Amino acid sequence: MEPSEIRWLFTPEQIAARVRELGASISADYAGKELVIVCVLKGSFVFAADLIRAIELPLGIDFLGLQSYGDGVESSGVVRITLDLARPIADCDVLIVEDIVDTGLTLSYLIEQLKARGPRSLKVCSLLHKPARLIRAVPIDYLGFTIEDVFVVGYGLDHAQQHRNLSGIAVIDDGTRG
Repeated sequence: MEPSEIRWLFTPEQIAARVRELGASISADYAGKELVIVCVLKGSFVFAADLIRAIELPLGIDFLGLQSYGDGVESSGVVRITLDLARPIADCDVLIVEDIVDTGLTLSYLIEQLKARGPRSLKVCSLLHKPARLIRAVPIDYLGFTIEDVFVVGYGLDHAQQHRNLSGIAVIDDGTRG
């Protein structure tokens, strides 16, 4: 990405501060419970790693791979599970950790799939929410930041599998979005 194509939206320091706040809220809400974090791959792995270090509770973590974007900037609307959970979540308190809620279609599908597995409770923590693109309303119990209708990369989020390693979150202008 060329410098002229990037505009920083959130610095690493802003992200770290918000992750600490989310971790404190989650720690308070789940005190005395056995929390299982479900990290949605690939985009949320960086956020999930920082978040679990900010949660001051014993917890388990599992990973679930979903794909709805391919290499484009628009959701295809078709969700595909690319990696399933390694263990049952029945009777567990489950927190889905997602990178971004855009249309809500992917998260709605995931919530439906996980509810069918019988967790004691199921909540959502998303780093970002883009309400301008929402098609299906979904609950977001813990939210990092609300953003405008822009395509973002960094801190685990990608464009065609690139830019996940940026330490902040940036807007990418590749000419495909208005």
